[in-house]
Amino acid sequence: MTRILVLYYSSYGHVRRMAEAEAEGARSVPGTQVDLRRVPETVPHDIRQKAGFISDDTPVATPADLEHYDAIIFGTPTLFGMMAGQMKSFLDQAGGLWARNALVGKVAAVFASTGSQHGGHEATLLTFQIPLQHFGMLIAGMPYSFAGQTTADEIVGGAPYGAGTIAGADGSRSPTETDLAGARFQGAHVARIAARLAAADQNEEAA
Repeated sequence: MTRILVLYYSSYGHVRRMAEAEAEGARSVPGTQVDLRRVPETVPHDIRQKAGFISDDTPVATPADLEHYDAIIFGTPTLFGMMAGQMKSFLDQAGGLWARNALVGKVAAVFASTGSQHGGHEATLLTFQIPLQHFGMLIAGMPYSFAGQTTADEIVGGAPYGAGTIAGADGSRSPTETDLAGARFQGAHVARIAARLAAADQNEEAA
């Protein structure tokens, strides 16, 4: 079995919905086991309540979990043009994995939610990939074979760098079917790549 982790942080539910679609896409590839996890919350409970954050009972991951997967798909909202601080804090705790080269050669992908089309959507996808390359991971984006990202008929999230959705300035806009289709596409894309790499490793070991 190819093991895939979909790991996300979500304040208002947009990224969580996209994460569920990423997991659906990965599970559509035969021989794939998918776990859906979130990173720990760092915002105090009373502030979360005042801000209207969603409650989320998805199991929490630890940095030590990452090395047990063949691929990891990361999801984050965009905050000031970058990944959420909760996700950055989680990655910052993975220095031990970096020191042991524990993530080298694993597949990684990123998806994001942004308040507007010009609110740092692509910047978040691209800058998130920088620490992943420091870990030695292999980046999978969302190629143009997913034609939905080129439509001009509606506002769509995502880019060649990863799937995405536009939440609106007040967060009232839900992921569209095109956005969710892009997430499913990316999840399946990552799962297929991870399966091929795992098979190549097995063949090399058997040779």
